[in-house]
Amino acid sequence: MVSWIVGALEGAVVFGGLSAIGAGLYGMGIPKDSILRYELALKTDKFLLMVHGAASEVVRARDIIETTQPVSVTLHSAKVAVAA
Repeated sequence: MVSWIVGALEGAVVFGGLSAIGAGLYGMGIPKDSILRYELALKTDKFLLMVHGAASEVVRARDIIETTQPVSVTLHSAKVAVAA
């Protein structure tokens, strides 16, 4: 399902050279260099999992996700980074 969404948005430049997905992530406060990595991952049939919540919930989700041996885990909130 994600591949057709990415395919449909692939050529659309919306904001500062970012796709619609990238612009949405940027609007959420995700750094542009991370957005470029995430867009590439989606275009190459990889998954992107985002967790949003209180710092303690995000840290708990990160701990669970790390048990699955993900390719990478990145936290983008200063509050979460301090709580980790």
